[in-house]
Amino acid sequence: MAESIEYVHGDATAPQGKGVRIIAHVCNDLGGWGKGFVLALSRRWPEPEAAYRRWHRERAGNDFGLGAVQLVQVSPYLWVANLVGQRGIRTGRSTGAPVRYEAIDTALATLAAEARRLGASVHMPLIGCGLAGGRWERVEPLITARLTAKGIPVTVYDH
Repeated sequence: MAESIEYVHGDATAPQGKGVRIIAHVCNDLGGWGKGFVLALSRRWPEPEAAYRRWHRERAGNDFGLGAVQLVQVSPYLWVANLVGQRGIRTGRSTGAPVRYEAIDTALATLAAEARRLGASVHMPLIGCGLAGGRWERVEPLITARLTAKGIPVTVYDH
């Protein structure tokens, strides 16, 4: 039976519950890390930012790009999943939101396989809806289809 997303008030960088947990968040495809939720991650752990920047820098020889996922272990039972689901960043003159729903969908499918392999629950802020400019009513069904419908527990944190 499919579980539903659990919504809690709190900090996604301090995921609740026991066992292996993955904190998922959306990154851009420019190698930029410096605004929004990533700042909270970097305040707790240097590894996700360092790994993301290295992944981008060495992208000619790896899978970096829209829809890709990078898992970074930050403690024995805690991982951070960098999901590339945003094309560029929003600037003063840009039109349209940088969010790419198809890329988030692809990344969530990969994340589901990794969560199953690790026996992990998934924790996240309202991914794709901050600086990426996405709408939760478009992101939530992707999470339901890719994760909770496959029995992977998901907790969304509203800070």
